[in-house]
Amino acid sequence: MQHSGYDMHHEDICSGYKRSVQTKMINETQLVKGCLSGDRNAQRALYDMYSRKMLGICMRYVNNREVARDLLQDGFVKVFTSLPSFEGTGTLEAWMRTIFVNESLGYLRRTDILNRSGDIDMANAIQDESESAVSKMSADELMAMVGRLPAGFRTVFNMYTVEGYSHKEIANTLHITESTSRSQYVRARKLLQEQIRNAGYHPGYLYD
Repeated sequence: MQHSGYDMHHEDICSGYKRSVQTKMINETQLVKGCLSGDRNAQRALYDMYSRKMLGICMRYVNNREVARDLLQDGFVKVFTSLPSFEGTGTLEAWMRTIFVNESLGYLRRTDILNRSGDIDMANAIQDESESAVSKMSADELMAMVGRLPAGFRTVFNMYTVEGYSHKEIANTLHITESTSRSQYVRARKLLQEQIRNAGYHPGYLYD
């Protein structure tokens, strides 16, 4: 049976992807073992592999590079001290991501920023429009706009949209009501629509 060029190309892509995933899993396993044994080179390699992504997570919540760098260092201390509890049932990156999100949320709670951020009632006056503008924007542009949201709005938006928390989980984590979580999220979307319109894009439904 003859295979078309498309089939062979598709098989090559699939096999290449599988090899890259397997290689990453092997590398991660070796790094975890090295870190658990106290190998400083392994710890440095793990830091170099994930520090940029984890700094980005911290920045999305605190929107302050100096604070985010402090949270990055604290988060990696927790990563290294908590590695014995990593069971490998999920990806190492997802496990680490949870740690850095929690570090960021802990900072916001300790500094009482969430309670001091207040509400912006004017956001309720901004109307949704039907044409989406998000596809016209780069990820960096959108994340910069998210960073300019008030802390409470930004935190709920990130947890719901980026991290995939439910409003019930957000309420339990931030010690607020579910209705407050939903309200903060709706207002965050409307403020983003205003920013998008001011940037010259046509605003539309954000993350329905």
